[in-house]
Amino acid sequence: MAQPDSKVLVLGALAGVAGISMAVVFYKNYKSKRRASCPAFFLDRASGQGAELMMVDGSPDVSRGQLEVLHRLEALIQCVSELKDEMKALKNAIPTLHDQVRGELRGRDASEARRAGSQHRTTPTRRKRASGSIAVTRPRGVSSEEAESEGGYITALTDSEDDDQSDVEPSDDKQQLTEQKLVDLHHRIDCLHQGTESDKKESLEILLQHREEFGQSSTFLWRLIRAYCDVHDVTTELEDKKIHAESGKRVGEEAVQLNPTCAESHLWYAIMCGIMAEYDTLQNKIKNGFIFKDHLDKAIELKPQDPLSYHLLGRWCYTVTQLSWIERKVAATLSGAPLIATVDDALRNFLKVEELQPGYSKLNYVFLAKCYRDIGQREKARKMCEAACSMDAASKEDEEAQKELSSLCPALGVLL
Repeated sequence: MAQPDSKVLVLGALAGVAGISMAVVFYKNYKSKRRASCPAFFLDRASGQGAELMMVDGSPDVSRGQLEVLHRLEALIQCVSELKDEMKALKNAIPTLHDQVRGELRGRDASEARRAGSQHRTTPTRRKRASGSIAVTRPRGVSSEEAESEGGYITALTDSEDDDQSDVEPSDDKQQLTEQKLVDLHHRIDCLHQGTESDKKESLEILLQHREEFGQSSTFLWRLIRAYCDVHDVTTELEDKKIHAESGKRVGEEAVQLNPTCAESHLWYAIMCGIMAEYDTLQNKIKNGFIFKDHLDKAIELKPQDPLSYHLLGRWCYTVTQLSWIERKVAATLSGAPLIATVDDALRNFLKVEELQPGYSKLNYVFLAKCYRDIGQREKARKMCEAACSMDAASKEDEEAQKELSSLCPALGVLL
């Protein structure tokens, strides 16, 4: 609670106390007049058993209802006296209240701050004590609602205050458990991604089972795109491969819209667009090619130290250089923009991969050899072929690279 708001609260409370005090003064004057006209009664406060009416002389006929009112008014006077003491203590605490609240709010979220503020603004102890005082003096046959109405003081805690103090849900703990569950899921999926074909299929199944729970997490979605890509590569049926490619592309569109600043989402969406080019018409192939390039550039912008992004960009550039003049004109006509890339562009990206991660992959060495061959640097091309041959074929991509080497090495005079 801010200090100015605390002052307003205290001033309002003091004003209320002043009003009640005036009512009490009026009551005392009234009681004095009553005693003067009816001296046979006085309140015995020395017995220690609570306020009681006793007869001194005479026996005027005082109604039972007046006796009840006197009991309740005595309890009200006691509450007002306690309220004055609490207001004095609150007034003295105002200079340090700001620092105390700041200390309590540190390390808590907004919901905890609101709960702490509500606890500062209520004084349930005073209300419970007042409720107990009036309950003692309530006569038989009179309900609690009637006593509150006649006494003019509400003494019970509301249900909302009870909820604030005892029924608060541990939202922070629940959120932490959910985040930890997502981290554990990521670790498991990443391990399966590095595994066998059955591991990759299991990865996709697990992610689909948790899609509803974590579908609004960009880190979950890009792993789902990657899983679709993995299963596409290990699937043999053409129709099934196309279904996985289409599903992965749809998830990619959702992922980049959900979090445009996630580099992995742009990267794997670009990869799925490249895969879809295998199943689309010529016009859609060209369209997906431009989408591939745009999102790859965005991924590099967001995460410039990722070697995979540069490897894929190098392959895109090299593919464009291998198009015929007619193919380039058709692409420019259908897309409205020319395809521009050179062998030097491709070489620069493949070299960037080696700079970031030397020995990145067998296929990257193959493309380096092709680029050096195309620009006439055959000695460097042979060295790249030798480096590629020295690496084992541990994946389907490596097997593809090995096939390329079987024709590239003899042309460069390199022994397999």
